[in-house]
Amino acid sequence: MAPDPVVAILVTLAGMWPRSRLGDYPKLTVWPRPQLRGRAYAKAAEQESVLSTECIEANAAGIDVGATEIYVAVPPDRDQRPVRSFATFTEDLRAMAAWLAQCRITTVAMESTGVYWIPPYEILEAAGLRVCLVNSKHVKHVPGRKTDVQDCQWLQYLHSVGLLDPSFRPTPRYAPSAR
Repeated sequence: MAPDPVVAILVTLAGMWPRSRLGDYPKLTVWPRPQLRGRAYAKAAEQESVLSTECIEANAAGIDVGATEIYVAVPPDRDQRPVRSFATFTEDLRAMAAWLAQCRITTVAMESTGVYWIPPYEILEAAGLRVCLVNSKHVKHVPGRKTDVQDCQWLQYLHSVGLLDPSFRPTPRYAPSAR
């Protein structure tokens, strides 16, 4: 017994039904993409290349936020130790902001990890840095990032070439009063 024609076509497209059992139903023809060779191949490869490694933001830093330790990466030419770790206490966060200012950093990318991102965000923003809060789901599936040091370096690189989009953060309804 032959299957219903619609089911036969769908199952054939999925490659699950042997063609010998389809009977005389019309076969779908899928036109293959023409093979490109020589100059046409090179031109198509150039057009499909979307990613650029051109540095858009030279003054970018990357921050990996943890519960007890924060790792910060700056461009390698800014300091002898371009990756440093800081504790999560207020005085350490202020020292981190001072070190970033010393390294001539103007923008910072950091993942929004739980609620741990809030104190560094507030202190860096108060220090005059532009903070790009990134959704951790957008950068977590990249292979090869296994340590916190590599994670902050990867964030710094992605931010410097302009591949990170900041998350929406609404403006506060009230301005803090100066007492």
